[in-house]
Amino acid sequence: MPTQPQQELANNRVQAMTRRHFLGRCNSGLGAIALAQMVGAGVAVADDKRSSADEPMAPRSPKLPARAKNVIYLHMAGSPPQHELFDYKPELAKRHMQPCPDELLEGKTFAFIKGKPKLLGPHYKFQQHGESGAWISELLPNLATCADELCIVKSMFTDQFNHAPAQLLLHTGNQQFGGASFGSWVTYGLGTENQNLPGYMVMVSGGTNPSGGKSLWGSSYLPSIYQGVQCRGVGDPILYVSNPKGMPRDIRRASLDAINELNRKELEQFHDPETRTRISQYELAFRMQVAVPEVMDISRESKATIEAYGANPGEASFANNCLLSRRLVEQGVRFVQLFDWGWDIHGTAPHDDLVTQLPKKCKEVDRPITALLKDLKQRGMLEETLVIWGGEFGRTPMNEERNGSKYFGRDHHPDCFTIWMAGGGTKFGSHGSTDELGYKVAENGVSIRDFQATVLQLLGLDPYKLHFPFQGLNQRWIGPANTPQVRYELMT
Repeated sequence: MPTQPQQELANNRVQAMTRRHFLGRCNSGLGAIALAQMVGAGVAVADDKRSSADEPMAPRSPKLPARAKNVIYLHMAGSPPQHELFDYKPELAKRHMQPCPDELLEGKTFAFIKGKPKLLGPHYKFQQHGESGAWISELLPNLATCADELCIVKSMFTDQFNHAPAQLLLHTGNQQFGGASFGSWVTYGLGTENQNLPGYMVMVSGGTNPSGGKSLWGSSYLPSIYQGVQCRGVGDPILYVSNPKGMPRDIRRASLDAINELNRKELEQFHDPETRTRISQYELAFRMQVAVPEVMDISRESKATIEAYGANPGEASFANNCLLSRRLVEQGVRFVQLFDWGWDIHGTAPHDDLVTQLPKKCKEVDRPITALLKDLKQRGMLEETLVIWGGEFGRTPMNEERNGSKYFGRDHHPDCFTIWMAGGGTKFGSHGSTDELGYKVAENGVSIRDFQATVLQLLGLDPYKLHFPFQGLNQRWIGPANTPQVRYELMT
């Protein structure tokens, strides 16, 4: 019979053991079953002698033929008006400021439009460019020179018409908080090729975070090692990566060894996966002290390259972030995400109208995005790098005219919008179409779920089998149903 102190110690250990700890300890039982399910589900495990459990960010081979190995996602937060940029509508131009047809309004709810609005024609000229004959606005003259690199999808649609839910649905697969982000799924499935840098890095421009907040690059139920790491344009690129004052690198190493030893003892006792993540993150942070300052220093680039992007070393800007994204992918970072705020063109004032704000935003992104595409191609990287550009939903073909505003702008519109992709096995040209007024999809509609399934397929990840068990369900980025379609017509 155990003594009373022994019994109390045993009881304390049982109370401290969570369900996660219990499952983690079943290495030869439930743990083995879970690992077998993951392998069979298209979740790759490291091919070499290192296990994904010991090194969760070790590079892993895709289970399907992959066209892309890295992603650079350029999200224009607020959602650009497609009628001024890519979805040219001559009929809408002819009917500029005419009353909106009743059939477009019946049963519809808008974020801000009230009453019977007027149609709003495109404010800028369009021309066809390249072999594809893609219609591109005069607001994007530099990007037009890359027309034959672009896979322009004009028939995207979503079921969310407010910014935060739409961004969350697009990036995490769930319109509510709690989903794991695109970049987290990719690094969970593929790991990363540079163990001295985070596999998933995020940069923000435009003065504020997107409406969906940092959840857009969070890992949620996936182990936190897979969440995005946000970089800053000024000061230390990553907070707390530098040693505190008075602590040399050898002392930092010694203190880290002591902390890791304590963490390993805790891991041996409780087998909590987050403890393993903590050890990995501490070690990564130590390696980053050398790797991050070097890769984030764009002044190391040639003068011609810096000028091509319109970058300014030492300042925070979208142009700098584009150049940094190429440098990061070149160094083996798997997923780089850029969020640029300022695209919510409602027309309530000069700061959000089609005449002043939209040209300003286009000028800020046109040159660096073009430089990024050409830079990647010149270096032989575009074939394996999937570049994605777009917002979270579309804009209406009607003038919002909120509270009688005299400025021009468009309300939120989930029924159709435009994104484009480049490189990474995508097929250049325009895909899908909208009706003559650019109000709804006319042919080959692509849902958010279809888009998610397609980009996972491009990366060699099976969108239907890539999952993570949580709350009794096999969570997936594409959602619980098998209705999402991989759109092979968008691939080479």
